[in-house]
Amino acid sequence: MKRHQIIKHLKKHGAYLLREGKRHTIFQKGHLKTEVPRHNEIVDELARKICKDLDIPFTR
Repeated sequence: MKRHQIIKHLKKHGAYLLREGKRHTIFQKGHLKTEVPRHNEIVDELARKICKDLDIPFTR
């Protein structure tokens, strides 16, 4: 999955950008937080974990 796709999916489900780090972008939804790495390609297992961390359904 491409990085821009996962970010678009997170924003669509109510997560917002908390801050930009050197190697990761931090997203928050309510009191839940997760990191999205700055790689062009994100492995599906990692994308699934990111969605799980924010209690968002994972779709490919």
